[in-house]
This record gives sequence, C-alpha cells and structure tokens, in this order.
Amino acid sequence: MSEFSINDVGVKVGLEIHQQLATNKKLFCNCIPTDTEEYSIKFQRRLRAAKSELGEYDPAALFEKSKSKSITYYANPESSCLVEQDEEPPHELDDDAKKITLIIASALKSEIFSEIYPMRKTVVDGSNTTGFQRTMLISQGGSYEVEGTKIGIQSICLEEDAAKNLGDEGIIRKFGLERLGIPLVEIATEPFEVEPQHIKKIALALGRILRSTKKVKRGLGSIRQDVNVSIKDGGVVIEVKGVQQLDQLEKVVEYEAKRQQGLLEISKELKKRDWIHDKENDRKDITELFSKCKSKIIQNAIKKEHKIFGISFKKMAGMFGFSPYEGIRLGKEIAELVRFFGIGGVFHSDELPNYGVEKIDIENLKGFIKINEEDAFLILAATDEKIHVVINQIISRIEFIKNNGIPIDTRLATVKGETKFLRPRPGAARMYPETDIPPIIISKKELESAKENIPKSWGESILELQTKYKINSQLAEQIFDSKYIELFENIFQKRTSQNGKANATFISSILCSTIPSLERKGLNSKLLKNEEIKKTFEMLDSGDITKESINMIFENIMAGKSKTTLEAMKNTSIEVVKESDLEGIIKKIVEKNQKIIKNQKERAIGPLMGVAMKELRGKASGEMINNLLLKNIKNMLKDI
Repeated sequence: MSEFSINDVGVKVGLEIHQQLATNKKLFCNCIPTDTEEYSIKFQRRLRAAKSELGEYDPAALFEKSKSKSITYYANPESSCLVEQDEEPPHELDDDAKKITLIIASALKSEIFSEIYPMRKTVVDGSNTTGFQRTMLISQGGSYEVEGTKIGIQSICLEEDAAKNLGDEGIIRKFGLERLGIPLVEIATEPFEVEPQHIKKIALALGRILRSTKKVKRGLGSIRQDVNVSIKDGGVVIEVKGVQQLDQLEKVVEYEAKRQQGLLEISKELKKRDWIHDKENDRKDITELFSKCKSKIIQNAIKKEHKIFGISFKKMAGMFGFSPYEGIRLGKEIAELVRFFGIGGVFHSDELPNYGVEKIDIENLKGFIKINEEDAFLILAATDEKIHVVINQIISRIEFIKNNGIPIDTRLATVKGETKFLRPRPGAARMYPETDIPPIIISKKELESAKENIPKSWGESILELQTKYKINSQLAEQIFDSKYIELFENIFQKRTSQNGKANATFISSILCSTIPSLERKGLNSKLLKNEEIKKTFEMLDSGDITKESINMIFENIMAGKSKTTLEAMKNTSIEVVKESDLEGIIKKIVEKNQKIIKNQKERAIGPLMGVAMKELRGKASGEMINNLLLKNIKNMLKDI
C-alpha cells in the first residue's frame, strides 16, 4: 500500500453550483413553493428509457431502468398542481426567474443569448414525473476573481429543481412534489487547478455573488454544489453530486483523485493477471450448496427465497482485496455497484472466511465452481429476476477497469467526504428540444435592465451591514452568509433606532451562534419560524422576557415541544419577575449563604450567581441579578 499525494497526480476541478431562486411561484406554473410534509395526494408511476431523436439510448437512463423501481409521488395542492403531476402542459416561463438569472449572468460578465431554447434533459430516477428536467442555456463565458485567481464561467442555465427524495421501500421509490419545478440557476465553472484547500473559497465566493442579489433562497437544500474531478493520467471527468457543505469539498476532491489514481493502479494489475471473462462458466447457483452455511446474511437471503450465486474469476486471486492506497479496492467498487440495485452487499474471496462463511464452505464452493488457489470468486444473493442483471453489470465494470482504467460515472458525495457510485455518466442522447414551450426572446431592454441591477460586491455589502447596524466585520460576514439576513434586516425596518434591548450585535449573535449551536445538539431549526423569532425579539424590547430566556424559548420550539413563543414561555415557566420581588428573592439567597460570604467575601458572587440563576433563569436579566447580589453581599459584609 502506497502513500497518496494529491500534488503528484495533476488534479483539475470544475464546480457546478445549483441555487434556488427566491420567486413567488414555480418556473412553469403558478404554484407557490412551500416546505411541507403534509400530503393529501398520492399516485404511482413506472418510468422507462426512451430513444433520443437520433435513435440512441442514454446510458444513465438504461442503468436506472435496470433497477426496476416503481415511483410513488406525494403531493400537496398548496405547493403543486397538474403541471407537476404531468397531467397538464407547462405554463409560460416565470418572468421573475428570468430577470434574476439575467442579473446573475450580467454580474458574472457572461454572454447572454438573444434567444433561449427550452430543452428536455432525460432523468429517469423518478425525481421528475415527466422523465425529464426542463432546462435553458442562458449564457456562456464570463468570470470572477478569488484572491487574484481568475475563475472562468463555462455556462449558466435556468432550470426546474427536482422532486424531494423521501426514500426507498423495497422496489418502491418515494418523492414529494413540493420542490419539483422551483426555479434553479445552474452555474458551471471552467476547470481550474488550485490547491484543494482553496476550492472552498472559490465556491464560497460564487455563492456570495448569488446572495448579493438578495433574490436567491437561503438555508439547507437551497444551494447544492456538484464538483467535477479529473487527474492528469485519467483521461475522464468524474462528476460528484450532492456536496451539501462547503467544508466537504476539499475532502471529496482529495478522495476522488485518490480513487481515480488507485483505479489506474488496479487496471495495471488486472492486465498483468491476463484475466479473460469466461461467459459460459462464470456463474453457478450455489443456493443448495450453502443451505447449511452459518452466515446470517446467507441464511436471511435464503429465507427471502433469494438465489445465491458464486461467480468465478480465473487468475484473479488477491485482486478484490488489492489496495494501492488506503480505502481504495476493487472489492469496494463492486460493493458500491451492487448496493444501487437494492442488494445489501457482496462477499469476495479475499475477505473470506469471515461473516459466518467458514473454510469448509469455501472449499466446497471452489470444488463446485471448479477454481483453484490462483483464482478468485464473488458470492452474491438477489432475486431470480435481478441476479443475472447484477452479475452482468459486475463483469462489465471489471472489464472496463481492466481495459480503460476509470469508469465514467456520476458519483455521490458521502458525509465522510468520500464518493460512491450513483449511475453511469449521461451521454449526448440525454438532451432534446422541449416541444411545449416556444423559444424565449431576450430584448435589449431586458439586457440593459439586468446590467443596471447588478448587485453590490460582497465586500461592499459587508461594509454596508457594518455601517448601518454598527456591528463588527465578523458578525456582518456571518449574518450575510446565513439564511437569516432578510429576517435580520426586517427586524429593524420598523424601528426608529437600534437602542433597544435587542440590539443588532445581540440579534446577529443569536441568529448566527445560538441557533446553530442548538442545531448541533440535534434540534430542528425548521420548527422555529421567522415570525416567532421576530416576536421573541419584540417581547425582549418590551421587557416581557429577558435575554437569558431566548435560548430556553428557541430550544423548546426546536425540540418540538412548543410551536409558538408564547407556548414555549408557558411550557418553560418563563415570566419576568418584578424588580421589587427580585430584591426579596436575592436577599433570601444571600441570607441562606452567610457562611460562604464570610469565607469568600466578595468572591462569593461566583457560587451565589449559580444558585440565583438556577432559580431565576429566564425571569430576570443576568446583569440585574449580578448587581443585586453584589449589593446585598457588600451590605452583609458591613455588618459582619
């Protein structure tokens, strides 16, 4: 196993940013996008691959078809209509979405086309009820700068967002339609070569240009980054989808570069073995042979009436476990492939005996499928209809790696910063003209308007926030990058001054620090509606609650125990204690702790503050409690 260095393989990276636009309706209908999990409509479809206008099948479409999934859709009439159900033709293009996209293209100095032609992009994973995504190429070219490095823009498209994946149940895949059709701008950069740690800055800078328009959605899921990765000797570009967090980008690029270089090393080793696929004798049904195998996985498969097959690979001993770099193995590539057919996994000869498969089972298998110590094998369990399809896919993949090195895949980013197989890379047959929507003419007046509305730069926006709200640069950056910028500015719109208890520094700190901190504890910020956040700060200004109670209120709502600020106050027993009553409570606390005060003098403020806050948290400000404690401690010390 060798040490991997990303600097030795010549990595090129390209970004694809997908950003939802903040419009009042969807791209091709009048439905208002809402984030709901309440569905009153349910229907089922089964999608199939169709030939393009040139009579060709898209490879990604054929792969999805081989998985034999049925699709169940869930809809709410408030956020979707017959257009999303593919029961009605699309309406006219949303004018606001077009205007916003033209502004973004102008900001990036991209050349906008005078005529826009809506296209259909084949998508048969079920995320579009039509079997395609509507997309329009708006402009090409352009650039932006990041710390002196010029990043080229390849293309800017306006398209529909996909349906929300609700998960799989066996052969059923489920989607919610509330997100389907939301306007989405896709920006693809030219490939660039930079240090991996700089990729985050490049993506962040592009995201900030979009946010500067104040016409894009904020929050998790509203912006997604795909990254294209290639290495000098690889000869292919691998698209990695679903990078949700910018912090993942560096890890994803490093892992994918390592995987690609590792596959080239595996390819060299496969060629040395001179493995040739034996089409006539490569697989045998071993269900009966393994009927007494002690492996729980094998026995569970037999109970489900799945077939167990052994697949032989001549002269391949050691190849499935061969690891040129840590975490990169041919066996791992095959395991990823079979999982996307809904199969739990696959055993290979280099990891056995293990998992309940004993030495005697292996000896019996070798004799049955007629292989020796130089050979390798796989053990696979699947339904009778699926087993041969999956075996053929495994054989094809190993042959491709041997002959070509790196399979041309679309991959998915994992939480750990790795990538896993998603589907084959789509081909040119994927795109064809949309017949239900006429070409869209971009007038000279629209182009001029877009240029006039190019937003301020990120730096100018930060400086404006600092000056207007009297906050430091760090808080200004945090609030600008957060999903709460519009709420933050809205809170101050009705105020004549910022001299309330809920000042700008305090509010931005709560929005950018307190709420994310509660999220890290596993609480759900979606339950905390903007109206309730605003209401909470209004109550702080009016003296109905204290600063200390805000954390308690938000935690209660985000935990799902309350829906509103008032309900959370009731559930957490929050009520402001009058100053006269507070005096009496503090006096009693001091009297009960005379011994501590005698020993520690004024330093007793520390332990007594803990006692007082336990009783008074959320009922009085910490500053007021501290002042009263100190006053009463000093008075007691005078009498001692």
